[in-house]
Amino acid sequence: MIMGIQKPAWLEALYTQKFFVSCSIHETAKKNEKNILCLDCCTSICPHCLQFHRFHRLVQVRRYVYHDVVRLEDLEKLIDCSNVQAYTINSAKVVFIKKRPQNRQFKGSGNYCTSCDRSLQEPYIHCSLGCKVDFLLKHNKDLSPYLRTCHSLQLSPDFLVPPDMGEDEMTNETPHSTIVDCDEPMSSSSGSSGSENMSMMCTEIVRKKRSELYVCGRSASKVSEEDMATSMSRRKGIPHRSPMC
Repeated sequence: MIMGIQKPAWLEALYTQKFFVSCSIHETAKKNEKNILCLDCCTSICPHCLQFHRFHRLVQVRRYVYHDVVRLEDLEKLIDCSNVQAYTINSAKVVFIKKRPQNRQFKGSGNYCTSCDRSLQEPYIHCSLGCKVDFLLKHNKDLSPYLRTCHSLQLSPDFLVPPDMGEDEMTNETPHSTIVDCDEPMSSSSGSSGSENMSMMCTEIVRKKRSELYVCGRSASKVSEEDMATSMSRRKGIPHRSPMC
């Protein structure tokens, strides 16, 4: 008797690898939690490790009610996920990876997981991917009819890669930048001398505007001080009383 495929390496890694722990390679980096599984290397990685796995098949692992989940759209490219109950988080359907046992002394009517005895909605009979895999291995002894060929698998567009935090990015400013207050756009074909002349002209314009604002401010303050002195120098007239009747 020829034994079928038990578990592919990537599926075993999805069960055994630890996620949402600090990456030992990038201990000092920010956002260094391992939340990605490399299917080709069969290991969990953090976002800073992506540069070494750019051309590998990658799956993002998410967190839902303290359990690891994967998007249903990603898993369906690798294995048949029919009859596995999915949940919606952030407008995306996800599937639990591992079993979630739930002890029940008395079972009522309805659907229950084939491995965890967890109450499910119809028509689902598995609460996680692990429950379905164990069910298939127990009854069919083979996973090959349910595995799917996937040569390319990239992270979802909503995955945020943390940038390398440099001094310029920490201050959110562009070094050696000049604010140009000119109507004519700068030509990209001009030489370095033209760029320098334009920068000098714009700098002079800015300085001129600032000096005019300074003069106007001094004039306004001077006028206001003179008016105040004039108003304070004025004396009130002698009050006139009404004649007594």
